[in-house]
Amino acid sequence: MNSVSTMSLSGKVALVTGGNGGIGLSMAVGLAKAGARVVIAGRNPRKGEDAVRLLDATGGSGRFLELDISDDNANIQAIGDLVQAEGRLDILVNNAGINVRRAPEIFDLFDWNRIIQTNLTAAFVCSKAAYPAMKAAGEGKIINIGSMTSIFGASFAPAYGASKGGIVQLTRSLAVAWAPDNIQVNAVLPGWIDTDLGVSARQEVEGLNQKVLSRTPAGRWGRGEDFEGIAAFLAGPGSGFITGAAIPVDGGYSISG
Repeated sequence: MNSVSTMSLSGKVALVTGGNGGIGLSMAVGLAKAGARVVIAGRNPRKGEDAVRLLDATGGSGRFLELDISDDNANIQAIGDLVQAEGRLDILVNNAGINVRRAPEIFDLFDWNRIIQTNLTAAFVCSKAAYPAMKAAGEGKIINIGSMTSIFGASFAPAYGASKGGIVQLTRSLAVAWAPDNIQVNAVLPGWIDTDLGVSARQEVEGLNQKVLSRTPAGRWGRGEDFEGIAAFLAGPGSGFITGAAIPVDGGYSISG
């Protein structure tokens, strides 16, 4: 198998939740560049249409699907409609996520529940909804987005950390369950990335920027384009024997003492 074929997604259909900005948009761009038709799901139509124009500008193909990822029934309906409209669903990227930074002792249950719902439960619901189409096709790829808080504790993000730790365990469970159906399920664990969430973290957590730079061997914050290649690889045929993995994309942050 040559290097082109291992990354080619020609003829494939991908769904990226929260793909209208940040890491999700970068992964959508990577999938589109590799030849996939990419459906971007999100709540903001203006951002969604801007994202589709970006995909089109890279030579890819995409469309926007307005969706509140925290609504389980809406997720199930949307994925069913997508499969009917497109005729297939080959790749699912569970990227949509939210965060509230607050110490555990003052963290309220409302925010806890909505973070777990958006970041973890929705990933399970969307994966389960996508499974029949992938099983029928005889193959499929699911990429879940974790975090450094999948590995480390963070005093200011108890619910976010719990949700992202759960993402890794969900990834492993689905990988084991669906390997006989030739469906690979992997997680990507972003380090500190220059997205809207990253910028807000720098503003809200004193000294964070210097701590990140001093610990990251690469000596910088991550950029969106750092996720284009990993998206195309994990979604492509070259990763057919990789499943249940949790792969840091962090410039070495997680291995630095």
